Amino acid sequence: MTLFIRILYLELALAILSPDMLHSQQYKDKIISIKVKNLVAEMTLDEKIGQMTQVDHRYLEQKSDIKTYFLGSLLSGGGSAPDTNNPRSWVRMYNEYQGLALDTRLAIPLIYGIDAVHGHNNVYGATIFPHNIGLGCSNDEKLVQEISEATAREVRATGLDWTFAPCLAVSQDERWGRTFESYSENTEIVTRLGIASIKGYQGNNLDNSNLVLACAKHYVGDGNTIFGTGINGGIDRGDVLVDEKELRSKYIKPFRSAVENGVGSIMISYNSWQSKKLHGHSYLINDILKNELGFSGFVVSDWAAIDDIDEDYKTSIITAINAGIDMVMVPGEHSNKSHSYIEFINLLKESVLEGSVSINRIDDAVYRILKIKYSMGLFEKPLKDYKKLNEVGSSKNRELAREGVNKSVVLLQNNNILPISKNIKSILVAGEHGHDLGYQCGGWSISWQGGSGNTTIGTTILDGIRDNIGNQSSVSFSKNGDEPNDHDIIIAVVGETPYAEMKGDSESLELSNKDKLLLERLIKTGKPIVLILISGRPMIITPYLEHVDAVLAAWLPGTEGSGVADLLFGDVSPTAKLSFSWPRDMSQIPINYGDKTYDPLFPLGYGLTY
Repeated sequence: MTLFIRILYLELALAILSPDMLHSQQYKDKIISIKVKNLVAEMTLDEKIGQMTQVDHRYLEQKSDIKTYFLGSLLSGGGSAPDTNNPRSWVRMYNEYQGLALDTRLAIPLIYGIDAVHGHNNVYGATIFPHNIGLGCSNDEKLVQEISEATAREVRATGLDWTFAPCLAVSQDERWGRTFESYSENTEIVTRLGIASIKGYQGNNLDNSNLVLACAKHYVGDGNTIFGTGINGGIDRGDVLVDEKELRSKYIKPFRSAVENGVGSIMISYNSWQSKKLHGHSYLINDILKNELGFSGFVVSDWAAIDDIDEDYKTSIITAINAGIDMVMVPGEHSNKSHSYIEFINLLKESVLEGSVSINRIDDAVYRILKIKYSMGLFEKPLKDYKKLNEVGSSKNRELAREGVNKSVVLLQNNNILPISKNIKSILVAGEHGHDLGYQCGGWSISWQGGSGNTTIGTTILDGIRDNIGNQSSVSFSKNGDEPNDHDIIIAVVGETPYAEMKGDSESLELSNKDKLLLERLIKTGKPIVLILISGRPMIITPYLEHVDAVLAAWLPGTEGSGVADLLFGDVSPTAKLSFSWPRDMSQIPINYGDKTYDPLFPLGYGLTY
């Protein structure tokens, strides 16, 4: 039976249904299922394998490969942008690639993914919200949902369909360079805020032009890898050694809730569990995630992550697909990886023809992918327009981001110096973090590892302070704190420089030598000092507490530095509470609530107000 006749029968069946039945979600799902099964039945093996292949657009050998290999998905990894990084160029690029996909025999549309993990953070001029560690301290589900909704609107405005978020890691070791992507060390906080984020991205209906497909990541246990087992002797991509009971109760739990709340895609983690790589772990993916938890969306690999399963690439492919991975992120051979998407496609086809991977496994993977594409309305409206470009970096979204900063900054210490009077005579803002937009955005901001300076559009903490004070006050800025000592108060802004996965792993959470010298210089002035810490995790600040009058953990606030100034001057009172335990010194790390000996500098849930 041809596809045309199958569709004709389907339309005749629809014609006899009542209007109420036609509008019910149950019938919509049933019709989608029939459409997908019919389409899969018409597909060649080459077309099916193409749907299972995802390539970073930068590494396409040639754009026409989208047609040649029937590619089902593209992505933009960190820093992967059009030649001109502005919203209009993103839409233009998307439509060009989508047009090539639609020019294939079955005209199956692409789905385009991106790491929009704290706003649409790859796009110049987009709103960049606080990273998850700050939102975890807000512990505000409504806020998190609204931020995800705003992010979805900005992503869709640029034409894209899918964000690789939220991160549901329950981070246990502050030395991990992805700690800032975790809401909390506490499973309950991660679960609640993760659900809120998924609802914000996806809503109640994937077929919504303002929403995107969410991707819960990284399944599973990436927050508790053992230091020294990871890449380059660090913690990232390392081994998780907990037993299954703890794995389920602490790390699988957020994913169980994500599945129950309809998340459409899940990304597998680089790490191992008891020395077996997750990307080849059939028990965790097939048996638990798909069968036991009932996940009906599709499973995607992380960036070239299947390569780590075995030294032989073909063996890695067979193991990963049979373990339950439906779509494989194959960045391309020019991305410092040895394997190209063409090699992947050829080897997977060879594996199917020789019987190492069953056609039923291929059909299941393709069915899952196409079902999501149909549910999102991609078949009906594959091309995007330019009508919503003003959504990107809008004043409404920036106000929401400012509120996010207000609610995520934790007041750790206050010797009656905050809030500062707006009529104070003279303020010195010291430390390069006080006036560096890239630093306060952190990693995954315009580029993969982040940057410094005016990397995008926004306000620094210094900008916010200057906008907030009265006309009779003056504000000076010094990176090194070497201004004359005639100021009434000093606001010292110190912390980490941007990083992301792998490169963010650190054996020490001490302040940099530059920051230590700055603080020593400022303390010698005898002036009141407010210390603001810009970081992706708790840091060792114990030696300075007795020498400063107030301490604020501002985390990585994003583009709206004015939100920090709101707290300094009392326009908003701090409400955030620590979602991570704060160590006294390095000997306590890793430190988490419930440890047999728990004596942090500041405990989980700590936070002052005015």
